Amino acid sequence: MKYRLLIVGPPGAGKGTQAKNVSEDLGITWISSGELFRETIRSGSELGNVIASYIDNGNLVPDEITDVMVENHLDAIDPKNGFLLDGYPRTLDQVDALERMLEAHDAPLDAVIELQIPDEEIIGRLLSRAEKEGRKDDTEDVIRHRIAVYHAKTEPLLNVYRERGLLVGVHGLGTIDEVRERLVNNARKFLRESELEVTE
Repeated sequence: MKYRLLIVGPPGAGKGTQAKNVSEDLGITWISSGELFRETIRSGSELGNVIASYIDNGNLVPDEITDVMVENHLDAIDPKNGFLLDGYPRTLDQVDALERMLEAHDAPLDAVIELQIPDEEIIGRLLSRAEKEGRKDDTEDVIRHRIAVYHAKTEPLLNVYRERGLLVGVHGLGTIDEVRERLVNNARKFLRESELEVTE
């Protein structure tokens, strides 16, 4: 079965690294909204400059831009073939938009994976990354703002997916390999149990 999954977590939780690894483990396409944004920024287009202005200040890119970019990518791969969405949705409006996109393909979500990690750990990780990579968007003020935006805008959608019985929590601390193993095992266990419920 080709699973249709989301991975959600605060900035600096390691979503991108884990999403790439887990998509390989499960044989499904990794779709990163962050990568879509970065590709557009690298193009030097007017849209890329607009996207960069939001990201550099720690703000979410507006839904009307993000929704179209994700929908175009989903249409290109055919969601029925499975995917792991990383970085989208991040707002309740985007949850509704994604549901409409997937309904059009008759390809509902199977699970939503939440990477759980304390705020202070995130700040330490991102400051360290900023020092190593010279990332101008990773000042402490911007990092704290990004975390606040996550709590205000993205955490509420976890309640939606929890109520739908789709949420799988995964402890996000440890080495990359430890978190990867934990994530894959938790996801597979949840998906097996969901399949059993459907067949009973």
